[in-house]
Amino acid sequence: MHAGHQEEANDSLTAEPRPRTYVRATGSVNRRMLLIAMAWIMLLLVGGGYALDRVLVTTVTRNFDDQLDYLLKAMIFSAEIDSNGDVMNNRELADQRFLEYNSGAYWQISGKGHQPYISRSLWDQNLRVDERHQDNEVHVYDSREIPGQQLRIAERDVKLPGSEVRWRFQVAQSRETLNAQIATLRTTLIRSFVLLGLGLMIMVGLQTWYGLLPLRRVRTEIARLRAGESARIEKPMPAEVAPMVEELNALVEHNDRQAEEARRHAGNLAHALKTPLSVIMNAAAAGQADLAPAVIREARTMRRQIDHHLARARAVGRRGSAHSRAAVWPAVQAVERAVARLYPNVRFDIDGVQNLTAHIERQDLEEMLGNLVENAAKYGGGSVFITVKAEAGFAEIMVEDDGAGIPEADRIRIFDRGVRLDSGKPGTGLGLAIVRDVVEIYDGTITLEESDDLGGLLVRLRLPAAS
Repeated sequence: MHAGHQEEANDSLTAEPRPRTYVRATGSVNRRMLLIAMAWIMLLLVGGGYALDRVLVTTVTRNFDDQLDYLLKAMIFSAEIDSNGDVMNNRELADQRFLEYNSGAYWQISGKGHQPYISRSLWDQNLRVDERHQDNEVHVYDSREIPGQQLRIAERDVKLPGSEVRWRFQVAQSRETLNAQIATLRTTLIRSFVLLGLGLMIMVGLQTWYGLLPLRRVRTEIARLRAGESARIEKPMPAEVAPMVEELNALVEHNDRQAEEARRHAGNLAHALKTPLSVIMNAAAAGQADLAPAVIREARTMRRQIDHHLARARAVGRRGSAHSRAAVWPAVQAVERAVARLYPNVRFDIDGVQNLTAHIERQDLEEMLGNLVENAAKYGGGSVFITVKAEAGFAEIMVEDDGAGIPEADRIRIFDRGVRLDSGKPGTGLGLAIVRDVVEIYDGTITLEESDDLGGLLVRLRLPAAS
């Protein structure tokens, strides 16, 4: 059986180390930031590009239409009625294209009952005239009425002096030049926005990389901590990351302190058990007749030491300044009820603040109060008074009795392990020692004083208050 256990132990020592377990990742912060920034950049560039395209196209088209309007007005101002009642120009428009066939620049004057008066560039063609509407103002539109050409036409209806006919003046020019200008503007716009978008995305990538650099530095420092190359993170960090680093350093120091306390308690316990074990082994080796009483005596000593260190270990394991919280008043009431059943002849009184919360585990608080209240009931004269109050960031609990008290010279020594001033009553002498150790673990204090009201001992327990 022993060989089997030894083989299992060897197997456990030579077994492969368990793989590290990682926290489940929910995605990359870097990728999230890049995707959000790129999506926003694309949205702004597309929206801004579309709006700018509309503005530029409208502006270029308006300039083109203004030229048509200028030619239309010049044609109207130069028109007159001849002796036959037909319209004619008293001077030619100063644009050579109106004289060249199929040049892309045309004009026409039409009137009901009269042959259209056209530019030479139209030759044997006419511009369409829509008689269904009247153009008292300049009307501009696109047309493909001449094969192979996309025209921009401006027209207006005018009554000339000496004629009752409503004449329609029309000027048309090919959109080729206008379309070429729009295409050039759009090409320039697209290229500019593509370069701008690439530049912005590169900038966002660099900004994200540089912005998350402190987190990568923290990861490197944590790896150095785990490898034992440093005891804490010392490198300066940005203001946004510094609080996290401070909390991480505090956590590391807290764990180191707990590990050191565990090592110290283990050493103290081993040292405390060494002497009783040596006494038992020497007595057994010498074959002493009083071996049994010696074993019982030394076993009680070892039990006291083990109880003491177990109490400290439980308190250290439960300690946590952030999540350890206990309501003081309910704990005092619970302890009072429990001790009252053990000492029915003792009168207990409780007074003070009922809504205080202390930074301590409820079980540790009740164990400490149990020790203090039981000692007051055990060594007092029959009356125990418990007061709860708030004092400068602390929850203060005072336990008073009407007993003989403790001389001032013995109030420090009574906290030592195993010290009992009254050996006539049962006990191990570890109560106040355990209370002191647990109070120190929670950064509290305990003092012994003389009670002004009852004349006996006053134990003042102070614990950090929780907001």
